[in-house]
Amino acid sequence: MFQDEARFGRISDTRKCWAPLPKRPIVGSQIIREYVYALAAICPGDGQMSSLVMPYVDAEIMAVFLKHTANTFPTDYCVMIMDAASWHRANDLTVPNNMRLVYLPPYSPELNPVEHLWSYVRDNYFGNRVFHKLDDVVDKLCFSLRELHEQTEIVRSLSNFDWFKLYL
Repeated sequence: MFQDEARFGRISDTRKCWAPLPKRPIVGSQIIREYVYALAAICPGDGQMSSLVMPYVDAEIMAVFLKHTANTFPTDYCVMIMDAASWHRANDLTVPNNMRLVYLPPYSPELNPVEHLWSYVRDNYFGNRVFHKLDDVVDKLCFSLRELHEQTEIVRSLSNFDWFKLYL
């Protein structure tokens, strides 16, 4: 499985959009620095995933997420591939018994397929939207992740890189 986290908030994410000529689309914009974090782990082979939305990220939250993922896949031994963020390598990070952590090389987000999941969520659920409360961001983020949990083919198509197919 591959793991990553992303920050979502009330800063507008302006995207291109279609409008019939001669109309010009009007898109709201705001810069309010309130955020939540989404953590996700995906299996590129079958599109299964595990996710949580949390108010912040540190070693304690990471341990909660790893335990949640281990409980989501209780009969599997998970090799969790992730970047080397400080909370991924913290001494007090508790790793479940059915999981092993493997770290990607530094400065290589292109190797992590979860980055494509975040782009998909931003494009399809957060683009050109204004959120009036942080709870609205949380609701939209939870809704998008729930839909992706059910649509394993989309997750698989976003994450199953050609180079990864050599190792399946």
